[in-house]
Amino acid sequence: MINLLKHFNNRRSMSESIVFYHSANDPRWTPCEYEAVSEEGFQKNVIAFRSINLISRGIASIPMTLENKSDTPKLNANKPDILLNRPNQQQSRGVFFEHLVNYLLISGNAFIHWSENGQIMCLRSDRVQIVPNASKTAVDFYVYNVDSCQFRIEKEDLLHLKFFNPLNDWYGLSPLQVASRAIDQHNAMSNHNLAILQNGGRPSGCLMIKTGAEHLTEEQREQLRSDVRSAYSGTLNAGKIMVLEGDFEWKEMGMSPKDLDFSAGKDLTTREIAQAFGVPPVLVGLRGDSGFSNYREARMHLWEDTILPLAELIRLEFSNWISKKLGENLEIVFDLDKIHALTARRDILWQRISAADFLTINEKRELLGFPPLKNKNGLVK
Repeated sequence: MINLLKHFNNRRSMSESIVFYHSANDPRWTPCEYEAVSEEGFQKNVIAFRSINLISRGIASIPMTLENKSDTPKLNANKPDILLNRPNQQQSRGVFFEHLVNYLLISGNAFIHWSENGQIMCLRSDRVQIVPNASKTAVDFYVYNVDSCQFRIEKEDLLHLKFFNPLNDWYGLSPLQVASRAIDQHNAMSNHNLAILQNGGRPSGCLMIKTGAEHLTEEQREQLRSDVRSAYSGTLNAGKIMVLEGDFEWKEMGMSPKDLDFSAGKDLTTREIAQAFGVPPVLVGLRGDSGFSNYREARMHLWEDTILPLAELIRLEFSNWISKKLGENLEIVFDLDKIHALTARRDILWQRISAADFLTINEKRELLGFPPLKNKNGLVK
């Protein structure tokens, strides 16, 4: 580039102006790979991290029991609850379900392995390989890859939970992958703002020498760059007045943060990331949406539209898988009345049932989950 400028200087006079136009490069998006998406999204982006943890910890906090619905149960009455409350020796029920939902939201897939000793645990999604049958219509078996070793897992011993993927028959589509472009933009804005802050709150620029440029050697030019950098760049030099001797001029080489309006841009990407996970933006700290009533309604919206539907999907698949493994009609039952975020919904239901004059007392109690009242003459009407 220096030789090119010298070539133009030899052919043109100092009064002639030369304009070089440099267009923006094509954006470099994070590749759709498990490790890359996990690092950029879950580990480096606070909005995606917060959204995933809100959902996973919400599902893990739901009070649940594993009930045996068989007419003649074969198992000990306490065994289903032990299996649910202590899935394996390393994890409690809450930690187990938190890991399960995290893998599901990050990769779009969650794999639960039933070991030979009757314990269940989540496997890392990127280490599980699906091997289809000869006709490519169903799963034949699974292969678990770890530390250059491969372990075969029969399909009966592995539960595969996945989201719908229109372009893949075997692996699910991750919400984190869908939000990856908004995450890249959010991270890029954060990196740019940090660079501006570390540079003293000013964007990059150039030192223009109007006349006498031919008298500066390359060593003098490099010395001039070093002097300007050490004297005026960095957070410790923020606000210093730049004093230029001779025929020098400082030219900004980029738009200011105000021109780029990064604050509004980050708010937009925050909304996009939260929407990909079904989380109201107020719950991830978006400014301007933090009213008390808005926050309460947002929590209810998160539970009713995101957490409970996903928990129901996991409940049905998990119950069906365990029932097949143990040969019993087992079912996971949620106790939604103990969820504090749904208190407002329960209050509305109680008010409606209480105001229903066409229902008897026992009919109202039945709708609310209470046993009927009795007196000496039988049931209370």
